[in-house]
Amino acid sequence: MPTAILTGQPVPGSSIESELRSLGFDVQHASGAADTETLLARVPAAERVAVVDARFVGHPHALRLGLTDPRFPLAAVPGAVTARPDGRQALTRAMARENSAGGGTAGGGAPARAQPSVGDVDSLADRITAALDADGAAVHRPELGSLVAAVPADPQARNEARQAAAAVDDEAVRLKSAVKARDGFVTTFAISPYSRYIARWCARRGLTPNQVTTASLLTALIAAGCAATGTRGGFVAAGVLLIASFVLDCTDGQLARYSLQYSTLGAWLDATFDRAKEYAYYAGLALGAARGGDDVWALALGAMVLQTCRHVVDFSFNEANADSTAAAANTSPTAALSDRLDSVGWTVWLRRMIVLPIGERWAMIAVLTAVATPRITFYALLIGCAFAATYTTAGRVLRSLTRKATRTDRAAKALADLADSGPLAEAGAKGLAKTARGLPGFTAPALALLGGLAVVATAAFTDFGGPWPLLGAIVYVLTGALAVARPLKGALDWLVPPFFRAAEYGTVLVLAAKAEVNGALPAAFGLVAAVAYHHYDTVYRIRGDAGAPPQWLVRTTGGHEGRTLVITVLAVLLTATQFKVALTVLAVAVALVVLVESIRFWVAAHKVGAPAVHDEGEPA
Repeated sequence: MPTAILTGQPVPGSSIESELRSLGFDVQHASGAADTETLLARVPAAERVAVVDARFVGHPHALRLGLTDPRFPLAAVPGAVTARPDGRQALTRAMARENSAGGGTAGGGAPARAQPSVGDVDSLADRITAALDADGAAVHRPELGSLVAAVPADPQARNEARQAAAAVDDEAVRLKSAVKARDGFVTTFAISPYSRYIARWCARRGLTPNQVTTASLLTALIAAGCAATGTRGGFVAAGVLLIASFVLDCTDGQLARYSLQYSTLGAWLDATFDRAKEYAYYAGLALGAARGGDDVWALALGAMVLQTCRHVVDFSFNEANADSTAAAANTSPTAALSDRLDSVGWTVWLRRMIVLPIGERWAMIAVLTAVATPRITFYALLIGCAFAATYTTAGRVLRSLTRKATRTDRAAKALADLADSGPLAEAGAKGLAKTARGLPGFTAPALALLGGLAVVATAAFTDFGGPWPLLGAIVYVLTGALAVARPLKGALDWLVPPFFRAAEYGTVLVLAAKAEVNGALPAAFGLVAAVAYHHYDTVYRIRGDAGAPPQWLVRTTGGHEGRTLVITVLAVLLTATQFKVALTVLAVAVALVVLVESIRFWVAAHKVGAPAVHDEGEPA
């Protein structure tokens, strides 16, 4: 159980002790700095600890935000400071400095606030926070907005603080903050107005975000099963259940924000389940269409390929510009135009809608499933996603070409991890490193694009079983190796991973379609889904600061170029029926390897107490 140490003289009628207990803290009392340091040393190192001024006046949610958020090693609000186990050493040092300074006055050596105010008058907790700042520790200070958190200096100030707190509805602020600050139109106006209350209902009954996430997955899988029946009633039920699944998908994040139940495992589940739900639904629609005599597996796989490539563009661009040196340079004319457009209210929502975020996309799929056919649904999805991909990618290309930013080694490493280069590309990159250094800056994305076009085009425009796709794949291996032979620090090098994804997935799609045998496209769908999972898993590891998947996994799965080469070799050597079987075997093998390793990694990270993260999910 976490411990809160109340310091200073208790105030008659104060509710601070009961509020801390309601937040799950074991409350202990300290008369001064020396007593606080003694009690701090007694708290087990594996537990969270907080130092709170007994005169604190404010909203319970202000305390919750400041003292219980699991994402930050150190956090503070006026009158209170807390440390997770990994921030305990810094807190102990700051506490020791305050005690040895004889009360923490400016003259005693402890850092003094530049201008004392009502919120930090003679507060040990605030002096500890100042000492942490002086030591260079990263102390999180949550945005409190209209919430009150103060340590009043006298009875009059205390009465004023109490009146200010009474004037603001703590629960209303908490509910409002449970919703994403930036979200899509459908989510903002059609889901969040009531899903936040579902989140509160779940919190009051002890449900966790992971349980709600799992419920959302199960609901979507049932929706996919209804779609697979191929009946109009099944399609209507599927559409309704898909919307219900999305409501739960919004609820799990709102529950995490409402109750501050963030975790590394939860962020991974939320992100991976989103993809599993959507792609399982595509498969359900394709099965339902097949029951009615319409084969739309190629459209289903095309939708999955397009949507995954869209996400890879998002991930790669964000990782390439995540560092401060790149972010600070976001002063291109394109960025300035974007800011001007966002200053006009209606354009904000229009631009959020046309990129077809998950809310708009799922609403469109659900409605079309209920009233139209799977073929029409996939046509609309492909057209909408293609437009959104063109719009977002073009804007990012223009930003990259007109901004002046230095790519860091960390950004280059992230892009290299996202590229998913296997042993063939690695060996080729080492041999071509000297050649790559003399090539122009745009070479990497150009080579990735040309190599990808070579393998996909030869597969598309030649007969199945011919040697040309294999030759195209060999070219792709060589160009892929040359593309990553030097650090990906060019202005457009973030395009390399999405070009690789499009080439690999596109090759599988085209060859399965050219085989013209029943079952080939569903097998290809399964293979691409397994590989896409591996690529999404790579992204979530990087986002969680866990690094890329282990090298043995990348080598075992062959890397993007190795898998592409194997697929083309199989297409040359096997008959169409045998090729279908080979795709099925590959899909099962890849899925088993990547799923077992992924689950092992994330469960182990959760058990050892990996730093909690909260991924806000797909950009709105």
